[in-house]
Parts: sequence; structure tokens; C-alpha cells
Amino acid sequence: MQQTNGQPTTGQQPIGKLSGKIALVTGASSGIGAATALALAQEGAAVALVARRQDRLEQVAQTIQDAGGRAAVIVADIAQPEQARNAVAQTVSQLGGLDILVNNAGLMLLGPVAGADSDDWHRMMDLNVLALMHLTQAAVEVMKPKQSGHIVNISSVSGRGASPTSAGYSATKWAVGGFSEGLRQEVRLDRIRVTVIEPGVVATELTDHITHQDTKTTYESRISTMVPLEAEDIAAAVVYATTQPERVNVNQLLIRPLDQG
Repeated sequence: MQQTNGQPTTGQQPIGKLSGKIALVTGASSGIGAATALALAQEGAAVALVARRQDRLEQVAQTIQDAGGRAAVIVADIAQPEQARNAVAQTVSQLGGLDILVNNAGLMLLGPVAGADSDDWHRMMDLNVLALMHLTQAAVEVMKPKQSGHIVNISSVSGRGASPTSAGYSATKWAVGGFSEGLRQEVRLDRIRVTVIEPGVVATELTDHITHQDTKTTYESRISTMVPLEAEDIAAAVVYATTQPERVNVNQLLIRPLDQG
């Protein structure tokens, strides 16, 4: 069941390019999500922090509050459709609206198709694709009446290419790309922007969840030879896209570490 901490944290809101805007960030308890929430708050946005780990969310919220910002903690398992939609409703209720949705939460469960655990595929589809779709649907319903808004979907380089052990994961990220492009064309006349950001290797917890041990070992060995991106690099890309003039829709941003082939 979805829980919240009851009241948004408050402070003297920073003045920035996103002052007066309200953002919702999924997967905000760590990694790219936490970095994005902090970066948006630094630009003046009030931020709804959505994830399952309340203690981690409250730490991020406290950091935002200490800097004079405003945040709401929303504990939810967005792989559950009703909790995903309710996260949007809670954002509107606690912060007063919704201008920016950052669909960041995701799983990367790499492994070969032969012998794959189908539960891994279902978990990735539920979180990487369906949760994103349910949140987006609810957000668009809020944004359309006011004829403004921005949907940012965090995809991956695996959304435009694949490797022998990324078939399942790549399938989910290609789905994100297809959904995003169809959505962009659908809502452009409602003045809603859609951006897809495709990171390469980023230093996050993403590899911790890989269940196929041989693949996990091989992947971690490969990325140990490069300097990965930091979560803040992707957060900066989100800020770039969302702070462009309203006439500008940054459709896609592909970002790789310099070392990545």
C-alpha cells in the first residue's frame, strides 16, 4: 500500500530556471533518480520523490529542505498500476500540481534468453515499461487541461542497440522509445514536451540486481575497464531538457562515457 510522510518538506524555495514548477521523479531513493531530484530542486522546482525505500527518500528530501527547497516523500511500488497512478494524485495533492514527470525507475536484469528466468522479464516489463506508461497516462491527464508539461523518460543505449545478454532488457527499452515517440506526436498540440534520455554505463546500483551470475561477473568486469558516467551527468541532461524555452522539445539525448565503445 502506498504511504507518504503526510506533509511535504518546506523551506525558502531556491530561485532558478524551474521556479514555480512541480516535478515528480521515480526511483528517487538513489542513483540517477536522487541526483535528478536534487538537480531539479536546485533549479527551483518542488519535487515529489517516489520509490519504495522511505528512509532513503527522506534523506533526499532533507537535503532538498536544507537547501531551502520543497519536497514530498511518496512511498510506492509503481510496478503496481494503482500505486503508479496514485503517485501522480499524491503529487498534485501535496505539492499543488505537476509540470514535469521523470520516469527513471528501472531494472536491468541481463542474461541470455536460453534458460532465462521469465520472472526477470516480467519484473522488467512491469517496471521499465508498464509503470512508465501508467504514470505517464496519469500525468498527461493533469497536464492537458493547462496545455503545458514535460515527460522525461530515462531509457538506455540498450534502447537503440542490443548485445547477446541484453535481449530482455533491450526489449523493454526499445518499448520505451516507441511509446515515447508515439506520445510525443500525440501530445505536442497540447504543448506537452517529451524527452528520451539514453545513458550508457552509469555508476549506480543497477548492476546489483542482475540475477544471472555469469553475466553479472562478465558485465562488471567489462565496465571496470572504463570510467563510467556519474548519476549527476544524467541529472544535468534532465535539467538541460526541462529548462529549454517552451518552443524547444529536446526529443532524445544519447550519453555515453568517453571510454564506452
